[in-house]
Amino acid sequence: MLMPKKLKHRKWHKGRGSGKRLATQKTSVAFGEHGLKAMTESWITSRQIEAARRAMVRSVKRGGKTWIRIFPDHPVTFHGNENTMGSGKGAVDHYVAVVRAGTVMFEISGVTEEQAREAMRLAAHKLPVKTKFVSKQ
Repeated sequence: MLMPKKLKHRKWHKGRGSGKRLATQKTSVAFGEHGLKAMTESWITSRQIEAARRAMVRSVKRGGKTWIRIFPDHPVTFHGNENTMGSGKGAVDHYVAVVRAGTVMFEISGVTEEQAREAMRLAAHKLPVKTKFVSKQ
């Protein structure tokens, strides 16, 4: 699973977003021929990224080349159920990638458009965002 080697700060603030912010970076297909673009904003965990990657790779029978354009570098803490209020912030539980609407998350090349569309459809089922299949213009 993906996770950062080291961070400047171990625990981060949550960062309350409005939910209506659009992506300004990674908005077009750069490396491959086809891509999977997020249409809504969400946190995507490293487990979800790995599940989507496996679905894509197995769908194209390890053919072609895939790129993951997002990286989970935002730590999420967890405090436990039966702890009293106070006693500080919890330990880091997992890492997420903060994805805004319009971000291209995955790219693929070296396969036909039908194969790429099917691979992206299977990957999209593993993710908590609405997605759209895009191609390079």
